[in-house]
Amino acid sequence: MKRLLILAALIPFAALAQPLNTMNNPNQQGYVIPSQQRMQTEMMSQQQQQKGMLNQQLKTQTQMQQQSLQNQMNANTQRVQQGQVREQPLPNKNGGMLGGMTSSGSGQQHMLPSQSNGSMLNPQN
Repeated sequence: MKRLLILAALIPFAALAQPLNTMNNPNQQGYVIPSQQRMQTEMMSQQQQQKGMLNQQLKTQTQMQQQSLQNQMNANTQRVQQGQVREQPLPNKNGGMLGGMTSSGSGQQHMLPSQSNGSMLNPQN
């Protein structure tokens, strides 16, 4: 009997109670599954960390390239000032071994003397 009286006394308070989370009701439009929301938040956090790491790597790489270019420029400037300019190879006008047919023989350029069958077995040196 006492329990029934206590229960009857608490019923008006139960009517005033609000649901714990009114913003995330599965029956409303835009409902977000809590576990999915946590996963999305975690993925966004990881992406932000990766982006920061990539930006740092890019910054470091750029600085290293700039330092290397500066060192090359300094070395070239010293060479020029000391009169030790290196000769740069000129571009090949007739395309190297791939182009520029000659008029001798079959029209092919050879860097080594031509070989015949079996000539490797009898060296003439």
